Amino acid sequence: MNEPSAVFVQVGPSDTLTTAVRRGDTWSANGVEVRWSDGTIDVGARSVSRVALRWSEPLPAGALVLGDAWERSYGDLQWRHQQPERLLPWYFLAHDPSTGRTTGAGVDVQPNAFCSWTVDADGFTLWLDLRNGGGPVQLNGRTLTATTVRRFADAGTPWLTLHAAVAAMSSRLPARPEPAPVVGANNWYYAYGENFDEKAVLQDATTVVELADGHQVKPFSVVDDGWYPGGGNAAGGPWDVGIPGVFDDLAGTAAAIKAIGARPGLWFRPLRVREAGAWGRPGVDDGRALDPTYPEVLDLVRADLQRFKDWGFELVKHDFSTYDVFGRFGPAMGAGLTNHGWQFHDPTRTTAEIVLAFYREVRAAADDVVLIGCNTVGHLAAGLVDIQRTGDDTSGRDWERTRKMGVNTLAFRLPQHDRFFTVDADCVPCTPETPWELNERFLELIARSGTALFVSVDPAARTERSDQALSESIRLALDGGDAAGIEPVDWLENTTPTAWRSGGEAIHYDWSRPWGADPVSP
Repeated sequence: MNEPSAVFVQVGPSDTLTTAVRRGDTWSANGVEVRWSDGTIDVGARSVSRVALRWSEPLPAGALVLGDAWERSYGDLQWRHQQPERLLPWYFLAHDPSTGRTTGAGVDVQPNAFCSWTVDADGFTLWLDLRNGGGPVQLNGRTLTATTVRRFADAGTPWLTLHAAVAAMSSRLPARPEPAPVVGANNWYYAYGENFDEKAVLQDATTVVELADGHQVKPFSVVDDGWYPGGGNAAGGPWDVGIPGVFDDLAGTAAAIKAIGARPGLWFRPLRVREAGAWGRPGVDDGRALDPTYPEVLDLVRADLQRFKDWGFELVKHDFSTYDVFGRFGPAMGAGLTNHGWQFHDPTRTTAEIVLAFYREVRAAADDVVLIGCNTVGHLAAGLVDIQRTGDDTSGRDWERTRKMGVNTLAFRLPQHDRFFTVDADCVPCTPETPWELNERFLELIARSGTALFVSVDPAARTERSDQALSESIRLALDGGDAAGIEPVDWLENTTPTAWRSGGEAIHYDWSRPWGADPVSP
């Protein structure tokens, strides 16, 4: 691994970057020491905000560049020509069309810094955000292992190189057990957290079991947002009871789902409460977003997960934690991540360390419960969630959103599947408001991919055609998808690929309405 050409440090939030002076394998400036050892970067300081490491290696003329996303992607993953200020979270690939070679660099999963790259004609820079919230972390002389850098050689094609890159960045994770296919029903995209009860939940379980048609792998049936008092619109905890008169006995609901033949799942938002309290995160939802550096907050989360296990739920979907930590969703995070000026209750750890510790607590408390991370930071959650929602919401109301979000995330983050986690491109809706002929194509693609397949089936939208397609795809997904896997063929030119390949079979999907893509849709 080539060492950097230069290192720069920033101590305070308003300070400029200062060139560090090298002595041996250590660069120093303004009381900050950065040590490089075969790709591993250690940072020692009393206080520090950012470190930048620069490699002076020219970019091939005409190269196309690809990066990842902080948490979910939002229909925005793509190969793009040179854009020096473009933020590339976690890793980047550069493809030279003239030679066909693809190379790049990235960092190991579960780092202790938020790591991103910029790429320009003269080289590339790794940016280590070491802040605590919106201010410098107070390391107080502690030496922090920030991350380990990986360089990626060409593996034959851009697709194979991304697969190899993901494998390298996750090589230190324990081997994932042979995963059972993840398939099930989720009621969000026809109910949207409103006007559903235990009867509707049990109907969803019955539907997905019927569609699985006796398959030996049991599907899940997930109760999404809207089951708790004040529920709907992700209102927040406490998570100790269901809506009176609607969900009086959650343990009974879970048992009834099991009796039908499905595995029960439950949604919650661990870092938000409906009333502000002493453990609130400054500046987010008037103190209703919880600060995970308070031990009491982690105690609450542990108790919630124990309760869900005691009720009998076998899957838990934890949601919104990135927003509740940063006060922003992914597209608004950018290089700044969050608002300036605030810090966590514990200012001695980086934000990455804090988020990582939170995920580890959730994983340990969940024990053998299947965990879905939604609005979780993918590179930090790798190895700590079983399933990761890799893209923003699809839709039971607007097909254009499903095309933009679902197809894009499946195409560009599919190599993360079964290495970082089980990839979940989000639900396939079957609703009266969305065109089934297009949802059916998305359904088939996900089933063939072998990634998580969740369906959201409005009973009012079921037809003989939709039931047949749902059953065929659910059974294919429960089998693990196409044995040869799938690959987007036109992903270098198309953010929502239409040309795909499975082994030697060429597949084409038309995602457009008669008028094309509607730019007014969300």
